[in-house]
Amino acid sequence: MNIFHRFKNPKIQFLVNMVMITIGCAMYAAGVFLFLDPNALASGGISGVSIILSHLVGLLPTGTWIIVLNIPLLIIATWKFGFKFLFTTLYAIAMSSWFMNLGSEYIGAATNDPMLAAIAGPTLVSFGIAIMFHAGTSTGGTDILVKLMRLKFKHISTGVIFMIFDVIVIIASAIAFKRFELSIYAGVCVVVQTIVVDKLLYGFDSAKMIYIMSEKNDIITKRLLEELDVGATIVHSHGGYTGKNRPVIMCVLKKHQLPKAKEVIRAEDNGAFLIVTNATEILGEGYKSHDTADL
Repeated sequence: MNIFHRFKNPKIQFLVNMVMITIGCAMYAAGVFLFLDPNALASGGISGVSIILSHLVGLLPTGTWIIVLNIPLLIIATWKFGFKFLFTTLYAIAMSSWFMNLGSEYIGAATNDPMLAAIAGPTLVSFGIAIMFHAGTSTGGTDILVKLMRLKFKHISTGVIFMIFDVIVIIASAIAFKRFELSIYAGVCVVVQTIVVDKLLYGFDSAKMIYIMSEKNDIITKRLLEELDVGATIVHSHGGYTGKNRPVIMCVLKKHQLPKAKEVIRAEDNGAFLIVTNATEILGEGYKSHDTADL
């Protein structure tokens, strides 16, 4: 996703972002008109509320309901994020709603199998959401609410916040449609979307952090640098029991590099003390850009 932060020329960067936003809108809309809307799967968010209103109230198609419900949220978004956010979000809402209505009229449902729809629909929607978030905008609705929540609760991941809002909509859909099985399938949608959004925004740069305490720190560090092409930091520690100063190797690795690192450590010092932890978000060279830290 680093393409969104590659260009120094602001005009080129803006053009790239708008193209990617359009692609994100198309994927988001396809997930709705191909899978979710035809099967009455109100999987959450403003789109879920719009699906409920479209099926029960009628009057307007799902895409148009999305525009109507987004108006008050856009006012709040403009106040918090400025007119640049308003412009791109308005564009995203208009394009996704247009794609949605157009697709519903001329393409229709891809399947009538609710389980297949509950997997394929939110997967497409999640890809669209992730692309738009990386391009600095959203499709409005709960995307705006998520951005607002992330300003205050940065420690809570985007996918989890989406899930909270989505559960509320699922409960409402179960009451509105009076079909319990639909709420079950909608719940599957939420689980799929939560997992996919988190993986797209965070999971692909997750890594392992290892701490190594050994009498052969120098040779282990040398081999890690040369054979795995990773960085290593020497942390100076003081043993609580022994009272001795002791260097500790701290190293961040890609997941697939961990077995090789263990092999190096075992070969050099079979008695080394090794701690392996999960590093769920890594910012900096070789990993995710700092520009995406607040997604």
